[in-house]
Amino acid sequence: MHFEITVDIDAAPETVWNLLKDVERWPEMTESITSVEILDKPFTLSSRARVSQPKLPAAVWKVTAFDENKTFTWESRSPGVTTAAAHDILPKPDGTVAVRLTLTQKGPLAPVISLLTGRLSRRYVTMEANGLKTKSESAT
Repeated sequence: MHFEITVDIDAAPETVWNLLKDVERWPEMTESITSVEILDKPFTLSSRARVSQPKLPAAVWKVTAFDENKTFTWESRSPGVTTAAAHDILPKPDGTVAVRLTLTQKGPLAPVISLLTGRLSRRYVTMEANGLKTKSESAT
């Protein structure tokens, strides 16, 4: 499964980045996240976080790519499937940003997991993008 959503956010890149990388506060932005606990602080490359979401088992995510003020990707592994989520800030000429969130699942069980949870996962990523937009725009 591969799902991608891009939202335009009327806020400065720094504002959006600071909210995006503050993963423990994501439950304040979206109902798709119940809790996030950073297991390795500070939150940067190789950090792990335990993420709890409604209707899904808690998962540990490990940051596999991190470029301050621009992007981070983290992965969660379970038997037969690896899920990767990328979070990209794309600056626009007017000083605002577009944010692209991408969710990709790979592995022998990815097609089955996609059938079982794909619709919910797409809904949650959309909720997260919209929640980030709302929180970022109200912070300015």
